[in-house]
Order: sequence, then C-alpha cells, then structure tokens
Amino acid sequence: MKVIIGGKAAPPAPKVETLCIDEDAAGQRVDNFLIRHLKGVPKTHIYRMIRSGEVRVNKGRVGADTRLQSGDVLRVPPVRISERVAEKAQAMVAQVARGAPARDFPVLLEDDSLIAINKPAGVAVHGGSGVSFGVIEQLRMARPQAKFLELVHRLDRETSGILLVAKKRSALKNLQDQFRERQTGKTYLAMVRGQWPTKLKVLDKPLHKYLLDGNDAQAGERRVKVVSRDDPDGMSSVTLVKVRESGEHYSLLEVTIKTGRTHQIRVHLASEGYPILGDDKYGDFELNKSLARASARPGLKRMFLHAWRLQLHHPATGELLQLLADLPPELAQFSAAALAPYPD
Repeated sequence: MKVIIGGKAAPPAPKVETLCIDEDAAGQRVDNFLIRHLKGVPKTHIYRMIRSGEVRVNKGRVGADTRLQSGDVLRVPPVRISERVAEKAQAMVAQVARGAPARDFPVLLEDDSLIAINKPAGVAVHGGSGVSFGVIEQLRMARPQAKFLELVHRLDRETSGILLVAKKRSALKNLQDQFRERQTGKTYLAMVRGQWPTKLKVLDKPLHKYLLDGNDAQAGERRVKVVSRDDPDGMSSVTLVKVRESGEHYSLLEVTIKTGRTHQIRVHLASEGYPILGDDKYGDFELNKSLARASARPGLKRMFLHAWRLQLHHPATGELLQLLADLPPELAQFSAAALAPYPD
C-alpha cells in the first residue's frame, strides 16, 4: 500500500452558481459578464457552456449577446479551473497587490457615478504589454473601499489629459454607449512641425492597424497607417483640425476626433507631413532627438499631445458637461517659447 504524507487535499467539486443580477450589472452581455466573473476560465470554455445551454437566464437558454436585466436569475454551471491556472491567477493578483503603488491623480470632477482625472504623460492607463500596472490599478489601490472602478476609454501612454473612470456598472455602460455612438466631443491640443495650412480642416482618411514584422525589439508592436478608401481593411476615420496658434517652425492645433481609432490623431497629422513633436512612432525622429537634448532651448522630452476638452452627458442626470484640462507645465512652457514671435 502506498502512503503519501503531506499530499495536497483534493479540491472541492465545483457547484452550480445562481446569481441575481443587480442594477450595476444590468445591460451587460452574458459572455462579458461571465468572462469577468469566471476569472481564469478560458473564453473558449465559457462560449462552449453558453452554446450548450448550460448557462441559463430565468431558466431559459440564452445567446452570448443576450443583455442581462436587473432582477434576472443567472445559472452558472459547475466550472473546474485547473490547479495551475488557479495558482497563476492568484499569483498575478498578489503581484499586482504588491507592485501597484497606491496613487491618486488630479481630479477634475467626481461624484457617485464617475471620476474625471487629469492623467500625466508616461503612465499607461492599465497594466499589460510590459507594464506591470497603470492608472486603474494604482487608483484601485488608493481607494480600497471603492466597490467598482473601471476605465471608460483609453489614452496612449504618452498622451496626457482627461481620462474617465466609472464608479458604477450602469455609468460605465452609459458612457461607453456615448463614446461608441459618437455623442461625445473629444478635442486634443497637439503641436506639430511646420505651419499647418489653415484651409486644411477635415482629414477623412481610412486607417488600418497592423503589427511590425522582424526580429528586433519592435517586432510585434502595433502600428497604424492610412490606406485607400477601397481597402477592405480600412476603418473610416475623421479628424477635424483648427489652428490655435502658429509660429515660424511649429503650429499648435485643436484636434477633434469624430472616430476613436488607435493612434488616429498621430497618424492623420503625420500623413499630411506635419508630425506631432515627440511622437516616437510616427514623428520626425531627428527633430525629436534635438528637442530632447539637455541643451535644447526650448526643450521637449515627451509627445506634445494632450486630451484638453471633453463634452458628454452625465450618465445619471443627462446634464451636458464640458470638462477642461489645461496644458501641463512642461507643454505650456514649451509652447510659450516655441511660438514666441521673433524680434524684428
């Protein structure tokens, strides 16, 4: 007879879960709810459970795209997570808890539904892709009492400015619907090389997202390019441009996006021959280097792109809001020096 001393006890058999959907979860698709609820369970397995009819709402079969309603009773079938997956998930949670420093950010507006923060440049909005933690992880650590904090939208790591975080599931859905249906107004301040033509006000160019090939450090990175209108992979993209101020070498632009494509502003402006200063993906790399030197006057060590103004309807009251975030000091100082008129 084999006797094993100190062996691990068998994990308890999984059981059926019955969940009552509350107001904060109302409006979510069944698949998205389960993906969040069953952390560590492969998405393929979740979709298989839905297709087989094991997942039920009010005792009836549902599809992955079924929207949950407040008061619905959701049946979640027994799900066994492999020990390795469970341990990995727990390790990741513990790592985030240890490594994400608590940090609050400058708040432009906060109430029971949302937080509007002024994100600094150089901070990712969330962890992943080589970043251990981002704005949302740090915010959660700073506010352990908060039951719900989720990003409404995203900003590039090197872009500063207005970022929305929802404090309720219902607010998240409402705000994301506004973004998706283009009911918000998003205007950025960008400084570009050269004097932007004042007559060039609308950029209507399809964009295509792709990954870099090769074996160098950039291989696999995401990039975007302008494509022809008949390109099947092209996504409709519209950018409105207004010259705010112009100098001998640079132009400060107010840029409003009508679509929210990845890197849209950066690619659209660069495609016209006016790259954003400090842009390390689509910019003028030699100019960026010269501006970043310690001896540069004026000097610039980041991308000059700032989410300046955001118009939206409050998710609870419907009130029209206009949020404004002034240029951060490093951009305001550079702008004042770069656009100063030359003495006669």
